[in-house]
Order: sequence, then C-alpha cells, then structure tokens
Amino acid sequence: MITLHISEQDFDVNELYQKLVNTNSTAGAVVMFVGKVRDFSQNGGIAGMSLEHYPGMTENALGNILREAESRWGLDAVTAIHRVGRLKVDDQIVFVGVSSHHREDAFLAAQFIMDYLKNDVPIWKKELTQSGEQKWATYNQKEQHAKARWRENVKV
Repeated sequence: MITLHISEQDFDVNELYQKLVNTNSTAGAVVMFVGKVRDFSQNGGIAGMSLEHYPGMTENALGNILREAESRWGLDAVTAIHRVGRLKVDDQIVFVGVSSHHREDAFLAAQFIMDYLKNDVPIWKKELTQSGEQKWATYNQKEQHAKARWRENVKV
C-alpha cells in the first residue's frame, strides 16, 4: 500500500507509524525517517525556508519512486509526506516510512526513497538567512552519488 501527500500542513509521526504498523500484521520491520529544517547550511545561518513544488508533477515523480521501492523490496506499506510552503527552523519537512517482512529491506527501501527524492522530485528550497536574504538551496555532489549507487537493478 502506497500513501503520499504533498502538503503545507505538519504531520503526526506517531499517527503515521500506527498506520504503517496496522497495515499488515506479518511485517517484521518498520523504518521511518523524518527530515527537519536545520539552522545552518552552505549559505550560513538559516532562519527558515520556503519550499515550492510543481503540483501534479511532484506527486507523479514521488509516486514513481515509491512504486519502484515497493517493487524492489516487496514492501508491505510505504508512506511519504513532503511539506511545502514556509517553514521555520526545527519544523518537519519530510516523512518516509516503510514496513516490510525484514529489517534489511526496510532500511534499504527508506534510504533509496530519500536518495531519489532529494534528486528527482521537483521541490525547490529557498533558504531564508538570519540576515534576511533569500537564497535557493543547491544540491551537492554527495546527494548525486547517493542516488548513483542504486542504478543497478539488484538488492545491495
């Protein structure tokens, strides 16, 4: 079962966990990741950020990633929530949760989803610095290398 949302609203991690757990009683593992707004970046001190997306295209790209993860690792359930709009330091940005029969598959699937989400989902981050400037966030090569390791169609 795949669940995905792009929203300006915050999410409740405990509620999302319960949904993953209750999806299938045979799941032996649940892995979750929550990304938050940090107070620093390559551009210096951060007061917050604004996230923009391309409606429809964003959901399609994220859905493709979730379906690929579900197919590769035989997941029982996968959930991805990504916030957009204006966020403050410490606000939650993204939730990825997977349930699977085995922990290795759950960990690998969650990592795969985040690596592809960071590279392929059309969401743009504008950092709001403590000095009042606004700067588009840039993605570094580390994120691109993280995605590259998944290109082979085999389990790691």
